[in-house]
Amino acid sequence: MHKQSTQDPMRLGFLTALEIPKRGHVAGLLVTNHFGRPLEFQCTTPVKPNRTQELLYGPTLVPFILGDLLSRTLLEKVGVKPQLVLTDSPDMLELRNYVSIPVACLIEDDTTSHSTVVQRSVDSVQTVKLGLHHFAVHPAHQKDLGVLRDRTTGFADTVDLSEPLDRVREALQETMSAGAAA
Repeated sequence: MHKQSTQDPMRLGFLTALEIPKRGHVAGLLVTNHFGRPLEFQCTTPVKPNRTQELLYGPTLVPFILGDLLSRTLLEKVGVKPQLVLTDSPDMLELRNYVSIPVACLIEDDTTSHSTVVQRSVDSVQTVKLGLHHFAVHPAHQKDLGVLRDRTTGFADTVDLSEPLDRVREALQETMSAGAAA
């Protein structure tokens, strides 16, 4: 994935979430080395807001659950800290308001089909190309675009950074179905 000195190997965090019917939102974080090999995986238990929370939080509820509550918990819990977090959920960009490391969201293009991905048609969103895909950052943290460029210098143009997000999603589905069967 990335060529870097042995003194400072790149650790990437891949963060995504699922909404499980009748159970709520669950999130997972996979930290990989620069070859895309897993170093650590953590996931949350499902969080389902009650009706009062839905009313009080309104449209800020999902970004709060995904970006603050679940994502921040995962990042604090993981033993191997990533130097960069990539997600496919725009609501998870909220995490960046609570951590010092860059968080970037996959932008939909011809090779991605996830419905949660930021739509590429938003003209005002600045992006950075990492491997095969473009990524956006939180609007309040536009300086992260430069940090992303610097930290990912040497990424091959053929690297598919959406693939590890698929692995996390599949691991979450497997974990949730195994938990439901128990």
